[in-house]
Amino acid sequence: MDLYLIDAQSLALIDQEIDGAFWSPAEYEIVRRVVYATADFENQHLLRFSERVLPIGAAALASRTTIIVDVPMVQVGIVPRLQQTFANPVYCSTQTITRPQKNKTQAARGLETLAARYPQGIFIIGDSLAALQSLVQLVQQQRLQPALVIATPAGLIGAEEAKKQLYEANVPSITMTGRKGNAVVAVAILNGLVNLAWQAYEQSAQAVG
Repeated sequence: MDLYLIDAQSLALIDQEIDGAFWSPAEYEIVRRVVYATADFENQHLLRFSERVLPIGAAALASRTTIIVDVPMVQVGIVPRLQQTFANPVYCSTQTITRPQKNKTQAARGLETLAARYPQGIFIIGDSLAALQSLVQLVQQQRLQPALVIATPAGLIGAEEAKKQLYEANVPSITMTGRKGNAVVAVAILNGLVNLAWQAYEQSAQAVG
């Protein structure tokens, strides 16, 4: 079967099974992408959007804000679409040179190093709970003012609380509540937001032209 036909049929199935009226049209596009990427309809109930996060995030992308991710899988998943659109620079915390520290993972150390360089960057934490906990701590200490945070790591202990703390920290964020999550969800969210922002950018450019 043709791949594009499978895509179309899958999206049509999602539209049949999800009540899109629950979200704004822009939020629904993100939800739809996450369900499609994971084939898990439960994820529609786990996504949480902070107030006005989508226009804020789109503006950050359009201004080519630096993006910091926690693992290479996220970086590989978002760079192709970014290269076709806003070309934001992307840095990965696990590939950042840091000094070894006891009781801290490479992802957490790298995130802290990159956060010091780009305190107003876009942060995408798809896999590392330790990186998310470090990010939340930096935000609470007012050492970090992210333009946008996407946080979807899984974890039996600590993940739910860390994502809740992030949501309550009054920063623009898209999170997955509870214990579930993974890097695939984070990639789907960011790529969906990039597409929404690029459509708005092109429409604006056509109006000016």
